[in-house]
Amino acid sequence: MNQQTIHRVKSIAEFHKMKGLPSPQHPLISIFDYSKIECSKEVNHKNFVFDFYHISCKRSIGTKYKYGQGNYDFDDGVMFFIAPNQVFGIEPIAEIATPKSGWILMVHPDFLWNTPLANTIKKYDFFDYSVNEALFLSEREETILKGIVKNIEQEYNANLDQFSQSIIISQIETMLTYSDRFYQRQFLTRKASNHKTLDHVEKLIEDYFNDENNLGLPSVQYIADALHISPTYLSSLLKSLTGQTTQQHIHEKLIEKAKEKLSTTTLTISEIAYELGFEHSQSFNKLFKAKTKLTPMMFRDQFN
Repeated sequence: MNQQTIHRVKSIAEFHKMKGLPSPQHPLISIFDYSKIECSKEVNHKNFVFDFYHISCKRSIGTKYKYGQGNYDFDDGVMFFIAPNQVFGIEPIAEIATPKSGWILMVHPDFLWNTPLANTIKKYDFFDYSVNEALFLSEREETILKGIVKNIEQEYNANLDQFSQSIIISQIETMLTYSDRFYQRQFLTRKASNHKTLDHVEKLIEDYFNDENNLGLPSVQYIADALHISPTYLSSLLKSLTGQTTQQHIHEKLIEKAKEKLSTTTLTISEIAYELGFEHSQSFNKLFKAKTKLTPMMFRDQFN
């Protein structure tokens, strides 16, 4: 992505101005009806970076959202999450007859300052997912989230007092918790395609270790890039299916290869460690023992 085309939006007020909206009632938080954005204001710049969190649920958008080299057309109700400093792009597609609808919530990190959510918001992996890994909501799920949004709107539009921030933040936490639950549902309901992804992961790791030209261990980023999936989404998907992250899958396959070489070849421990991508055999020994409770030499001795 060409860095020169990226437009940084530094404040929520700047976003409102860019989209033809009235000034926000609060400099650090805003929530509004997505249909209020003027069509002519939908696409001002191709690529964006926000200095704040952007959470939205949109339907019948009429635009294509891009992330990296990928893109996705949002025709149905969908929810996605953009963290500060995450690059994404918007470009128009053909006009659609159905009126757009939904809502957008923007929260500056300073609004969370000195609250538990300032730290816990980082545990929600979906802020690191690509746009094409958005959350597709059922009608029931969308209704639940609309109720939470209504509570935030009521507090936002009231006269802010000493309790307002705590109430709004508690509602945001509830929204994120439900979103986490709904993502787990999405992983399960797409089990067939997700199991294909798991098969592809296993094959990619297997092929990597079988290729003598590869140096070092395969990285999570390498696997994710090959599958055109963000690393965080891939790990979350695999964990929902198998209980293991991508890194753990890499280590499992590595241990399998190590056991094979230890039991069927006369290579030294250092040679095996090098072939498996370790610069130092001590690192290999440490990982092998952590996974098997045996040192490589103890495992080999079982076959002698």
